[in-house]
Amino acid sequence: MPHAGLMDEASLGPAAGPLQRARLHIRGGKRRLAQGKIAAGIVTLYDALDGAMQWYVSSPERLASLRITAGEELNNDKTLFRALQRSGVIDSTFNYEDFDSLVERALREELTGYDYRPLLVSLEKIMTGLGVMPFDEASLPPEDPATF
Repeated sequence: MPHAGLMDEASLGPAAGPLQRARLHIRGGKRRLAQGKIAAGIVTLYDALDGAMQWYVSSPERLASLRITAGEELNNDKTLFRALQRSGVIDSTFNYEDFDSLVERALREELTGYDYRPLLVSLEKIMTGLGVMPFDEASLPPEDPATF
């Protein structure tokens, strides 16, 4: 993964760790897509979304503003996504189930010929809504070419 060796998420803490991971994975996912490594790029962006959502709910103020249904387990990415969408943080037009299915497919096979551009636009919109983007890539540790 793009953050391997570039950060120690646990030492950064429950807010800074997931935020740094999300940003590193956004950068790495985009690079992989541009290199034609479509499946790897999609899986990397999925992890970026997970980190971004975990960062969002790490703030007590942001968490308190969410419409959470009794019994919802926010450590489950699908449940957390629905809570963020229900609360208006994430655009309701993004279909998480379709994205999750695409990621499952990407884990099994390379997605040669898949047009990832609409997905990337949607994910960037989500990352902006969550407050993870925009960010200065120069503030991130330099990429390690050995990460894939």
